[in-house]
Amino acid sequence: MKLPAILTGNRARILAIALLSLALVAVAIALALRPPPPNARRLLIDSLNTLNAGNYSAARTNAQHAIAAEPRLALAHAVLARAYLELGDGLAAEAELARATDAGLSADRLHQLLGHARLLQGDADGALDEAAEALPRYAGYAARIQARALASQGDGVQAQAALRALLDRAPNDAAAWTDLGRIRLTAGDVGGASVAAARAATLAPREPAALTLQGEVVRSRYGLVAALPWFAAALRSDAYYHPALIEYAATLGELGRNTEMLGATRNALLARPGSPQALYLQAVLAARAGRTALARTLLQRTGGAIAGLPGSLLLSGSLDYAEGKPEQAVAAWRRLVAVQPLNVTARQLLGAALLRSGNPREALDALRPIGMRADADSYSLTLIARGFEAVGDQASTAQYLDRAATGPIAPAATFVTDDAVGALMADADGAAGDPTYVLGVIRGLVTRGDFGGAVARARALTVSTPGAPAAQLALGDSLAAGGRYGEAAGVYARAADLSFDEPTMLRLVDALGRAGRAEDASAALARYLSQNPQSLAGLRLLGHWQVASGDWDAAIETLEGVRRRVGNRDGGVLVDLALAYAGSDDGAIAVRYGRAAYGLSPMSAAAADAYGVALAADGNLDGARQLLVKATRLAPGNAAIADHLRQLR
Repeated sequence: MKLPAILTGNRARILAIALLSLALVAVAIALALRPPPPNARRLLIDSLNTLNAGNYSAARTNAQHAIAAEPRLALAHAVLARAYLELGDGLAAEAELARATDAGLSADRLHQLLGHARLLQGDADGALDEAAEALPRYAGYAARIQARALASQGDGVQAQAALRALLDRAPNDAAAWTDLGRIRLTAGDVGGASVAAARAATLAPREPAALTLQGEVVRSRYGLVAALPWFAAALRSDAYYHPALIEYAATLGELGRNTEMLGATRNALLARPGSPQALYLQAVLAARAGRTALARTLLQRTGGAIAGLPGSLLLSGSLDYAEGKPEQAVAAWRRLVAVQPLNVTARQLLGAALLRSGNPREALDALRPIGMRADADSYSLTLIARGFEAVGDQASTAQYLDRAATGPIAPAATFVTDDAVGALMADADGAAGDPTYVLGVIRGLVTRGDFGGAVARARALTVSTPGAPAAQLALGDSLAAGGRYGEAAGVYARAADLSFDEPTMLRLVDALGRAGRAEDASAALARYLSQNPQSLAGLRLLGHWQVASGDWDAAIETLEGVRRRVGNRDGGVLVDLALAYAGSDDGAIAVRYGRAAYGLSPMSAAAADAYGVALAADGNLDGARQLLVKATRLAPGNAAIADHLRQLR
């Protein structure tokens, strides 16, 4: 063999050996760098740590990984059950508890957890039975489940007593404070809920349930904007905590922040696939955008899980109405009014639908409770006027058209007969401890004109239920009905501190104005709008004040924004727009709005006055004079209308 051939063969063998060596080294390095196999115990510790930190979604994931690494690790199944419970999934939690016992964990250690799982599945009796079997070391947890089960059965008094007894023994139990706050809020005791929620959030500043409850209480007491940081804080602990995502999305939606709302609902669907609440909120968004078919599809995807809830009934009826199915809309809104008799929007929709379907008397039955309120809005009052017009009652038609144009007045005493009041009071005397009946008595006394009796009953109610906004409002209404606006304003302010919602704001602003405290009224309205910038009632009132003060440009900007959202159906808005454009020397546009307002309410003094002022601004003095004369005849005691006529002459 030749020497070069031998050398070539050696080189090939050497190269092959070198390559094999490199491959072995690479394998060794890869093996050395490969992470160790998952350690079930370490993953279990991670799950416990994230559970204690309030990150329940991460706790669930870590526990699942621990079980994947060691399927018979009983404690991992129990911890996973705890995570499911905190995330509201009782069925999955019960399944994991069964696996924990199969893997060797004593069932005696799990009664309180199984009770919680049964409660989440709607089995309150089963929850009570399991909680009663809990070991003494778990007595606090068991007591909370017992209280929540009692509350779900309607026994809020016993539920609160059980939690107060627990807190006497364990005053730093944040979960017990959270449960107490939730039960109080559900019962309408906003003041009591506020105390409990604040305590819970202080004791457990990273606990999503406590932070979410605090957000709901703050939203009720102070407004939408103030609540957002609390929901955001809950989501910082657990970005996929479903209750916080739903409350956050709903609050963003009320603020008109639709893009952010959509993002929150998508996260909620990731956290809980098929979430009825998230799908409902997305349906609301679709309906706002005019995408009726999409809204209907999303609502149907809830599977009927929320079919009987107020929001679903409201939306379903609206979609039916938009699709030309008025009978189905009326049926949905009737159910909503039955569930929420104080829901003004529901009564408006039902009344309008009944009017359009030729049932004015039924429409009046639906709308009358709104007309009795001091803060009745102009749209509702106009609907009531149309109902009276349809049944031939011209005097009532004129009365309510004037109220629609001039704004809130003291509560009307038109719709409740003495016989009805007497029956109501007889029922209430038989159930004197029931706040609902007592509120009925107070309203009846106001209707009769017995303001002193109403005030006395209302004061007693505020003593027995000091944290209930409804009690404060009843006292304020009784004082206002008797003309004691200064005292009423103070009471309404207390109610606003508990629940600064739209009806309370309107009462407070009206009472302050009638008491001669215009600056305080303006401050109250500004505070409300800072938290609820989308409020139509608040913006409507602001625009009216801007017209009254001669701030024409600001009034036009405010009122045009309202008109774009409600259309041309609000006579009061049209009246104010006519006056604002007339004041800004734009007579042509003023006439357009004045004519529209007058067309809606030809027997309204305010509409005739606004149309007359608009015509004068446009140079039509003869037409203006005719309308202003008519306005003065319709409202002979109105100094502002009389002054407009004098200026024309």
